[in-house]
Parts: sequence; C-alpha cells; structure tokens
Amino acid sequence: MSTDADSVAGERRQQLQQELLRRARAGTGRRATAGPTAGARAGQDGHAPRDTAHPGTTAESGTTAETDTTLPRAGRVPLSRAQRRMWLMERLGGAGDSYHVPFATRVRGPFDVAAFATALTRLVARHAILRTRYTEHEGEPCQEVLPTPRTVPVHVVDTRATEARELLRRETARPFDLAAGDAVRALVLRHGPQDHTLLLTFHHIAVDGASLETVATELAVLYAEATDGRSGHTLAAAPQYADHARREHDDLPAFETELNRWSDLLADAAPPRLPRPAAPLASVRPGAAHSAPLAPAVPEALRALGAQRQATLFAVSLTAAFAALHRLTGDEDLVIGVAGTHRSGSAMRGLVGLCVNTLPVRVDVSGDPSFAQLLRRVSDALLEAQRHRHIPFDLVLERLGAGARGADGTALVRVTSDVLGEPTVLRLPGTSAEYIDVPSDGAKFTLSYGLVPDDAAQPRALVQYDPNALDDTVAEAAVRDYAVLLHAVAADPELALSKLHLPGPDDASGPGDGADPEGDRHPAAQALRAHPSVADATVVRPAQGPPVAYAVLHDSVGPSGHELLGLLRRTLAPETVPATVTLLDALPRTAAGPLDQARLPGPSTPNAPSGPRAEAVEEAFTAVLGVLPSPDDDFFALGGHSLKAVQLAERLRTDLGLPLTGLDVLQARTPRALTALLEERAARQSAAKAASRPAPRSRDIRPGTVLVTGATGGVGAFVVRELAARGRPVLALARPESAHLIATEGVDVIEGDLSDPAGLRDAVAQADAVVHAACTFTRHDVDLAAMEAMVGAWRRGPFVFVSSVDAYGHPGTDRVAEESAPHEPVSPYGRAKLDCEAMVLRAAGTGGRGGASAVRSPIVWGAHDRLREQLRWGAIGTLYQSAREGRPIDLPRSGADGHAWYGAAWVHAAALARAVAECLDRPVHGVANACSGHVSWRDLAQDLTELLGTRADFRTTEAVPRDLDHRWHYDSARLARPLRARPGEDRRTVLAEMIGAVPPDNG
Repeated sequence: MSTDADSVAGERRQQLQQELLRRARAGTGRRATAGPTAGARAGQDGHAPRDTAHPGTTAESGTTAETDTTLPRAGRVPLSRAQRRMWLMERLGGAGDSYHVPFATRVRGPFDVAAFATALTRLVARHAILRTRYTEHEGEPCQEVLPTPRTVPVHVVDTRATEARELLRRETARPFDLAAGDAVRALVLRHGPQDHTLLLTFHHIAVDGASLETVATELAVLYAEATDGRSGHTLAAAPQYADHARREHDDLPAFETELNRWSDLLADAAPPRLPRPAAPLASVRPGAAHSAPLAPAVPEALRALGAQRQATLFAVSLTAAFAALHRLTGDEDLVIGVAGTHRSGSAMRGLVGLCVNTLPVRVDVSGDPSFAQLLRRVSDALLEAQRHRHIPFDLVLERLGAGARGADGTALVRVTSDVLGEPTVLRLPGTSAEYIDVPSDGAKFTLSYGLVPDDAAQPRALVQYDPNALDDTVAEAAVRDYAVLLHAVAADPELALSKLHLPGPDDASGPGDGADPEGDRHPAAQALRAHPSVADATVVRPAQGPPVAYAVLHDSVGPSGHELLGLLRRTLAPETVPATVTLLDALPRTAAGPLDQARLPGPSTPNAPSGPRAEAVEEAFTAVLGVLPSPDDDFFALGGHSLKAVQLAERLRTDLGLPLTGLDVLQARTPRALTALLEERAARQSAAKAASRPAPRSRDIRPGTVLVTGATGGVGAFVVRELAARGRPVLALARPESAHLIATEGVDVIEGDLSDPAGLRDAVAQADAVVHAACTFTRHDVDLAAMEAMVGAWRRGPFVFVSSVDAYGHPGTDRVAEESAPHEPVSPYGRAKLDCEAMVLRAAGTGGRGGASAVRSPIVWGAHDRLREQLRWGAIGTLYQSAREGRPIDLPRSGADGHAWYGAAWVHAAALARAVAECLDRPVHGVANACSGHVSWRDLAQDLTELLGTRADFRTTEAVPRDLDHRWHYDSARLARPLRARPGEDRRTVLAEMIGAVPPDNG
C-alpha cells in the first residue's frame, strides 16, 4: 500500500491532526516574516552554524570535502513537508512501527558478512540522508548531516529458519532515535553456512519505496567491490536529499495558485462514512489484511479494458475501489487517496529519501453510471490530481483548515487504493534471493484497497485496514465485494453499477444456505458467479469423466452455456475448466437445502460450430497438426506446441483478416473455443470500424507526422507509445485486421501491409519522417520489396530503420564495434537486413531526404504478446522450453572453442523505442547498435527456471549447441543516452513481466 500517511488510531489521530495543522500554520507565518535562514546567516557572519558535520570531512572518513562531490551543503537544512509529517508523528507518538520500513531478503549461497558491512558503510557514505539527525532550531525542526561512521554495525544471530519471523518482527519494531541520526539498522540471521536472512530496517523519514530500488542496486555493486577487494568508484555521484528539501522549501511561496486550486477541488468534501466498529476494543490491535483470489486472466482483462479506454491498470483498479467504496458506504461524493511522488527528471534518479506525497482524488459516483463511465470520471479526476502532485499534501490540509476533516474529526483521506508490484529484493552476486515479508503493526489508513496483479501464485484483491476503526466482518465484505467487482467489470464494463451482481452483506460464504461447498468453491463456479448475468452456479464432478458446470441466469436473455464456457477457457487454468456449462432455471435442492445432484440433468451437448470461420479453424488445425479435429479436441493432445500455435495463428490471421496470436491459440486450445474467439473479434472489429472511420488527413493540420510501420508489433507498439508520449503526431501503419487495436491519442491509423507496395508508398508520402519497424522475419523478398517502395516514396525528413545485429553475421572478434563489416556466415535474415540498410543509407540526403539511421537491435524483451511469443519459440525458444519443462540444459563451458563467454545480447523494448525516437531528432547517419545488456546462458537459464518455478540440471559441455553458439558483445556508444535503463527495465524485471503473462501449455 501507499507508504505515505494520514492518520493514527482513536483520540491520538485527532490530536495528531490538530498538531499538524497548528504547526503548519505557525511555520507558514514564520516563513513569511523571518529573515535569512540559519545557513544564510552563517555565510553572512563568517561563522559555521553550530552542530554541523565535522569540517573538512566527507562521507568516507579521512577524506576532504573537496574530494566528495556528493555531499550536501553544510549547515541546518529545513525538513521537506513529507519529513516534517514523519517527525511530528514520531514526536507525538502513537504511530508505533507504522513508519519503520523493513527490507528483508533470504540469501542462499556464499555470503561474506564483513563485505556486506563494508558495502553498507559505503552506501551510508554515498547517501547523506542515511546519516542525518533531526533536531529543532528556534522552534522549527531541521536536519543535519553527520560524518560517515567508521563502520555501520551488522549484527549476526545464529538461529533456525523457523524462528526467523519473530526475530525479524522484533527487530523491525525497535524504536529509532531520530535525534541521534539513527535511520538504518542491519541484522543478519544465519541459518546455515550458506543460508542467511538479511534485514535492513529504515525509518520512513529517510526512505520511500523507490529508494529501496536504489539501495538494492547499489548494495549489490558495492558488495561485489568489497568481495573483490576493490575500493571501487563505479557508481556515479549520488544526488542528495537535502538539496531536494531546500528546493521544496524555496518553492513554497510559488504554490499559492495551485493551493487555491486544491481548495476548490476539495471544497465541502467529507471523509467516507465507513461503518463504525460494533463495540469498542478492549485494547489496541495491530493493522490487519484480508485478500481474495482472482481468476488468472482478470488482470490482463483489466489491462485490456484500460487500453480500450485509454486508461492505465491503476486507473481501472482505482475505479473499482470507488465502486466498492460506494457500495460499502452509500456515499456518492467520495475521496480516495493515492500515492504520488515528488520524483521527476534525471536529477532525482538514484535519490534516496522520502519523496512520496498523498494525492486526494475526489469523484462523483451519482447517477448510477456504468463502470466504463465511472472510469472516465476517475481518470479525469486522477489526471487533475497528478497535475498538482508536487504540492505537499499537508500544505493542502493547512489551506483547508477545519475542512480537512469531517464533523466528527475524521481525516479526509482515510481510504486509499494502489496496484502492488513485485517487491524489491536484494540480489547479491553469487547468491539466490527470496523476498521476505515483515509486516508492521500499524495501519496507516482506515481502509486500503489493493490489486496484486502479478503474484507468482495467483493474482489477488487485497484490503489492509485498521481494526481499531473497522470491524473484521466489514473488511472481509469489502475485499469480497472488491474481488467480485473486478471479475464482473472485466467481463462487461458497460453494466451500470446497480446492475453489477455483488454478494449481499450476509452471504459471505457464497450463494445461499443450500450451497454445495465443494462445487461452489470450484474456480469455475466462482468465475461464473462473478459474471454479471449469472445468478448462481456450481460445478459437479461425475463418477466418471471431467467436471461439468451448471449456471442460472438472472434473466432469460443472456450468454449461452457455450459462451460462458469460452469465458472460462480464456480466464482459468486449463485443469479447472469444466467440460460443459449447462444453463438451468434454478439449481435443484433437497428439502434440507443442499444441492440435489440426482435431479441435475445430464450435461448439454452443444452443436458443432459452423460457418466460414469454423471451417477455416478446422482446415487450419488439419493443415498444421496433420489430423482432422473434433470441436472439443485439445490442441496439445493433438500434438500442438508453441511453434505450431504461432503457425496456426498466422494462417488464420491471413485467411480471415482477424487479429490472432499464438498466445490466443494456447489459451483457447479447442476448435470450438477458437472459433468463438474469432467470432467475437469479428464482431468487435466490425463495430470498431463502424464507429471510427478515419477522417481524411490534412498535412497542414499535423505537421511533423511520423509514419511507424509494424505499429501493433512488439517493437512498433513501443515506438508508437514513446512518440505519442513526446507529443509527436504519429501515422501508424497496421494490417487491416489489427488497425482497430490502436487507440492512442495523437495517433492516426492507416491500413496497410508489407506486401502492398502501393499502400506503403502512399503512407510514406503523407509523413514527414519514417520509422520502419515491420518485418516478415521469413519472407525476405517481401521485406526487400517493401523497403524499395518506401525509399522510393521518401522525399523529406529522417528515416529510421529498425535492423538487427544478425547483419554482423559471425564476427571474428568477441566484441563488435558499431558499423563493423559483416563476417560470414551471414544468415538470410541478416543478409536481408544488410540489403535494406544499404538502400536507405544510400538514399539519405538526396532529393530532399533527411538523414538515415539503421538501429541494429538484438533480442527484444518487453511486455507485449508478440515479444512473449518470440521468447517462447524464437532465438532462445529451446532454452525457454527446457527451463519450463525442467529438462537438463546443456551449456557451453567458458573457453569452449576458444571463447571465454557465451550468451545473448538483449534490449528492453522501451529503451529501443527511446533510441529510435532519438534518431528522429539526431540521425546517426549510419549504423548504431541498441543493447540494454548481455547475459550469459547460465544466468539466463537460472533466471528462467526461477521465474517459471522449475528446477533444471545445468550441464557444462565442451560442445557448443548450435542455438547457443553466440559469444558477441555489441558496443552501443552512439545511443548510450536513450538506452540508459530506467526503473523496471532491468533484465530480471522484464523477464518476470513477460513470463507472468504467458499461459501454461503442454508443448
């Protein structure tokens, strides 16, 4: 949940808020009339302020200040507004360990405690906020940097792993002495010679969630240097939090206009009227949480819903939180807080410190809107809040005064919402890492909704709450409603909120007293009941044969059993999908109430699908798999696997003109389900085309338009997104069957294909710049003819061609400089890339044309279905499949065939998109490489098996397997700036994003 705060329990919460407001008003008055700051006075009278760090010393003991450019300016520094709140809460008490930030990792493998202590000490030296104390000066809190300690102590305790949880909990709860500069503690629990749990505990006044990413990254580097015996200066100078605090303090007078805007937005707003506890508690209870499982496909369905409505997954989940809160309270004017950040720009990259901010989002839920309509309201309100995210929230509270809380003293922001990503893990070289959750006692808010979309086990809906202010039964109902609502809107976002079927307050156990527990808890039954048209459902396991489902609709008009079965196939794991779904008027019950299975009819046998699409599916199955299928034959049982899924999808996509991927085939699995999916997409395509006929473009209206080919592909989609984010008008070339999938503001769509030279020439003629990212991969004659047509029509502006490092062939050296000559053997694919590059580079600068850039990329990784397909069956498909199945993996040893290293180069799709956009502004006039990094086959195999949850035996061999015969590192100096990794673009994260959305298969 959000790491910012707004309240503590009971009377202490009211006292705290009153003190915050009083302090804030007093502080503003002093700032308006006060003279120079302490630091300024020190400069005027020539004397250093009292109680500063030792003059002439830096973070590293014994060095001079001139040798350390990362030190903040000496003297007292005002607290940032976020720090000020933490300090007041610490002084007032009552928050317990709510604002302690535990960071725990279980590390298996060789671990050097002394090296870890050295690394931690160097980290504290780099980031002054980790050695800062908090005092008062003339009635105002301030912060002062202390010298770097000679060493940061790391306490080691020998204990069994089963006893670790309590020790971690006790260590996390220990109070901090902020006046002494106590902001970070280290504990190591040693379970065995190569099994340790590491706990770093920070005070929230010094770090936030983004800071932990920096801490983990830098500690890994510093630990590696310490274990190697190097002093090391590989890390760039760190930005300092004191500088941010000064900037914020200096900017406060300029916030007046935006504070007035916040006042208007929140005028007359009231806190949500949450149900009060039935009876006062005998003692204060720690914060608690409840969760509810979601069907595996729900997060992706919610993402798709957001993409269709130009909204993020966060906005969709926040909308669900508003809908759930509306049901819980009955209020129509609601405020939910979301986490904001003061981090922006490259200057704050790598900053350790507290930069979070609470953004109050106010939404009107009146009028019984559909979920889609409410999503628009929430998106607009969220955008408005984010425009003012740099305004500290406690300044808003100050401006609102008594309006910052309800008539009973309740805080305005007592409910929050968030989407929870993967937790940060400390990955030390030579070890494996496992995240350890260490919950704190305190609840920062009364109620917090959370969506956990990418949990390795199962996606979840989550609520965290303060049991001192909210009954457990209310919290349980809240998470149940939230989960059911997420399922319902994923199925049909157009239903009005009043039509969304949610369980009543007394039916926590399911559909009524006569429920059959086993059948009603079945994932298929839960998914069916989550559908807005389904009133009741159960699953029965016959004595022989697979499970069958029965469903009761609210109305006579609704989805068929076959349509509901198709939904289950797309949203559930294959082993939980029933054989059929039979519709009934009511579920038969015995006199005592339980389900009477004897009176259930036999499962219905649906007719075989018919029509041109059903025939095309049958023909494609037969052609690709070599066997005539029955409607419900399983793709894998017929001998299908990932590559055949791609082949089948490509055939149907070409024959029917409908969007289809190999992942769709893997999820649908049967001819019946695949036909239903194609029918659904055909209807959607027709509706989209009818609703949005593209208007004729005028070059006078949109100067600077960039044509992007392959706009729905793995690379092109990221390029379109990047250009749109930069405000560049985009003309996206897409196949007719996929054109309707592009729905990005500022993007026009033109239908076309590489096999249509006339259409390509027309598209190029309309644009002022070209990014050619499309490729057939296998039909090289088509690729060459397409490039020839485009170059022939190119008459102005830059041209960027997304090429491949395959164009280098097999270089004789292991490090490949940009624009190195090709070295045989060069594959047909690489040869086609070379020929295309030659065409565009020869034409550049002639006939009014601009500069040209050939951007050679290696394997591209990113969260896109096409890239996921390539991960499974492309260049490293064999390695992926072996890792997925837990088969032994043969890896070439270092030195095999005279080469010290074997592995792969890779690039994050978002980084590649930035590099392409850079070439539009500054062409390289030649060839440039675009690599995010290089990974050895062993490290990649390790990543894949860990992320897939499998075990495989890695065997070192003298022979080099053909598909692993890659030993080249590609220099990428020309585009180094845009390729620089941003948060979330590391190898491990992008692989997790790709693998987390890949369905299981049997081949």
